[in-house]
Amino acid sequence: MKCIVAADKNWGIGLKNELLVHIPEDMKNFRRLTIGKVVVLGRKTLETFPNGRPLSGRTNIIMSRNKAYTVEDAIIAHSEDELMEILKQYNSDEVFVIGGGKIYNMLLPYCDEAIVTRLDYAYEADTHFPDLDADDNWVVAEESDEMIYFDITYRYVTYRRK
Repeated sequence: MKCIVAADKNWGIGLKNELLVHIPEDMKNFRRLTIGKVVVLGRKTLETFPNGRPLSGRTNIIMSRNKAYTVEDAIIAHSEDELMEILKQYNSDEVFVIGGGKIYNMLLPYCDEAIVTRLDYAYEADTHFPDLDADDNWVVAEESDEMIYFDITYRYVTYRRK
């Protein structure tokens, strides 16, 4: 399983249930990597999508502890155990964890790769991703050159579990 996330200098990923920045090229990269794959996300993350709808061209698995919660064109898991049972149906290399914070924390132990858009700025954030640079279980496997979108400098960093 893989996770994909955009994180600032302090590993901040969101503020008030919104992404810290919107970089069109990063959104295209996200789409390129996840199209035709399985994405796992929480209900709150889904609610931030256009019209609160699942991502097209992907199998969407939504985590919600609310047993009555339903979403058209998505699979709902109500517990970590139920989610893990659902995920057994899929090749783990095809599964991307896409947020939010609670889902990343729950599923990072099952991931062997993290594709991180590292933002070269410290934003105000209320949600954070675990600091992979400080975790001895992770190593940087690939790193892109720096890119710039207006005044935002960023790069793609792929971490792999040792």
